[in-house]
Amino acid sequence: MSALEEIRKLSQQFAYTSIQMHEAIGRKAGMSGTDHKYLGFLIQRGEMTAGEFSAITGLTTGATTSLIDRFEKKKLVERKPDKTDRRKVIIVPDTKKIAALLKPLYEDFQTNTENLFATFSTEELKVLERYFLNAMEIMNRKIKTINQNQ
Repeated sequence: MSALEEIRKLSQQFAYTSIQMHEAIGRKAGMSGTDHKYLGFLIQRGEMTAGEFSAITGLTTGATTSLIDRFEKKKLVERKPDKTDRRKVIIVPDTKKIAALLKPLYEDFQTNTENLFATFSTEELKVLERYFLNAMEIMNRKIKTINQNQ
């Protein structure tokens, strides 16, 4: 097997293991792995309209509504009317509740990841950074292409 094939296989295994970990964390938090990852969008970006949330998740508006319903039932988000446009609903994440739910499930992972990164030289970290930035760019182009062809 060539070095390229080895890296491709390792990359796939990494992606699958990541999915398994997030599913396990999601279950422990009382939700699916994808639901708990969608909370990450809300934590990173803060409040947004339901339409914006639908656009960044790639979910249909109906699936987004169901997702928001599940989060609201767990009191992780609140729906608020937009002050400038009553037709819009703003999704407001309760970042303190979300952090209280998820932080204990990630602390050891975060510490172990930081310890792993500490074993790399500055040059190696720059290679990793370049890989992740370029890989995300490739994935975002693929997402855009798929979405344009629907």
